[in-house]
Parts: sequence; C-alpha cells; structure tokens
Amino acid sequence: MRDSVNLAPELSNNPILRAPTAEDGMSVFRLVEACSPLDPNSSYCNLLQCTHFAVTSVAAELDGELVGFVSGYLIPDRPNTLFVWQVAVSEKARGQGLATKMIEAILQRRTCRGVQFIETTITEDNAGSWALFERLSSKLDGKLERSNGFDKDRHFDGQHDSEKLVRIGPFVLPIG
Repeated sequence: MRDSVNLAPELSNNPILRAPTAEDGMSVFRLVEACSPLDPNSSYCNLLQCTHFAVTSVAAELDGELVGFVSGYLIPDRPNTLFVWQVAVSEKARGQGLATKMIEAILQRRTCRGVQFIETTITEDNAGSWALFERLSSKLDGKLERSNGFDKDRHFDGQHDSEKLVRIGPFVLPIG
C-alpha cells in the first residue's frame, strides 16, 4: 500500500509524497550524501528506513526522481512520539516548504493518530533544521523544548558534534 498526497502548489510541478519502498533505498543513500551536513548512513540502513520504517517515513518524487526524504519512527516505549531521524531535500527542491509538507504527510497517516510529540536531534550549527522545527512547532501550536541529547565526547568519542534533543508538543492532530 502506498500513501500518497499531492503537494500544495507552492512547489512547481507538484512532487508526489508517498511511502518509500525498497527500490528507493539507493536513491535515498545518494540524496543524503548530497545533503550536507547530514550524516550519511550505509545503503543498507537507508534500505531498512525505506522498508521497516516506511509507514513513518516519506519519499518526495518529482518527474521520477527522488527530491526529498524524511525518515522517522514511533519511539517503542512512547508510541505518542514520532522521532524524526533524518530530513533530506535536494538542492532543486529547497526553500519551498517541502520538508514541512513531508513531515505533515507522515503525521496524517493512520499510524500516527496518537502522536502528540515530535522529537529529533540537531547540531547547534544546523540553521536549516532549527528553522524547520521552529516553523513546525508554530504550525502545530506545540511548545519547542531543547535539551542535551548526545554529547560530542561522551557519546561520539569526539568524532561528531554534540546533538541537542528537540521536543515539540504536546499537540493535537486533526482527526482525518
């Protein structure tokens, strides 16, 4: 089953938002590689995102090309919380609201009916991600809280910048 929804006209040519499939795995891998400062995952990890997490992830396709991808999952011991793992938008589709639309598409799915919170982690210098989640917080009318997430030295052995935990909510999704 493929969830799909047409994007609002703010993006030219209206990308199609749909649940990812196994066939999207390598396209996701290439898209994430091209979207600095995102951390690339293994192609196998991206394949799992497109299959095991398909109901809480979304692919944006324009003229047969993957131009956006959001991976997420419901936190197992807190199913009211959607963790947004990664947001990738190709250069050609940036600045047009696609990232927000992709997250909204996930939230509209039956799987997310009980979601009242969104969590993610963001490095301090990732201005694009901060702007996205601040806009999303405002749209959902949910409080945005920042706290320590993963520490550069304690969790990443000095190999990766610290990540702040971002939590938005509580919010109430419209019943649809």
